[in-house]
Order: sequence, then C-alpha cells, then structure tokens
Amino acid sequence: MSDKPGGIPGPPEDEDGEVDLGIALPAVANIIDAARASEEGDDDDDADTDPVGKADFDGEDLPTQIEALNEDEQASLIALAWVGRGDYEPDEWEEALNLARERHEADPAGYLASLDLLGDLLAEGLAAFGIVVEEIER
Repeated sequence: MSDKPGGIPGPPEDEDGEVDLGIALPAVANIIDAARASEEGDDDDDADTDPVGKADFDGEDLPTQIEALNEDEQASLIALAWVGRGDYEPDEWEEALNLARERHEADPAGYLASLDLLGDLLAEGLAAFGIVVEEIER
C-alpha cells in the first residue's frame, strides 16, 4: 500500500506515479463499453440498428470478457464497482480489494454481470481515482 500526500493510504502507484488498480485501464474501459452496450440492448427493442457502432457487444460478451481476466483483475473490477457505488472510498482500496477476493472467488463474472448499471459503477469508480474513462486509449 502506498501513502498519498498527507499520509492518506490508497491504491499502489506505478513507477510513473499513476494509480495502479491491478488491472489494465483499457481492459476496464472495454468492460465498461460491453456493460453499457448490454444494458442498452436490454432497453432497445430494435436490435437491427447500431447507432453507436457497438454491434460487437452483446449480453454474452460481458461475462466472457470478465472470465478472461485473472483472479486479481476480477477482484479489482469488483472493488472498483464498489468504489463507484460509494461502498468504499479510494483511500479504502486495499480493504475493498481484499474483501472482493474473499467474497467472490466462486463466480466473479456472474456477480459483476448481475450488478445494475455496471458500466456506470465502474466509470464512477475510475472517476473517484481521477481517471476519465473516455480518455483511456483502447
């Protein structure tokens, strides 16, 4: 665990001083896109149109993307969703991460896919760390 200015503990930082959430930011951005596309698909009765250009995403794709991650990355996603939901603050990252590892060993993809507005929760979690999802290169 690293110390932030003022002695506030938070997530570790990489050698460039950027927040290290234990998962690559492009992977998080892709999962956010898949989650949002899946949620839009649930609300959209007209599946023949693709105004946003996200035809590659469907409800099956989200769990597949999450299952492709290793256990640490899956735990990071869960903890990030919890930060985005307001259950934890950024300075409680290690605690959230440890609890995510303990509680969701069996089916992290199922748990995450079941969260309402997962894409928004993950985006809010990133924002809590000062990361804007739209600025992440994919």
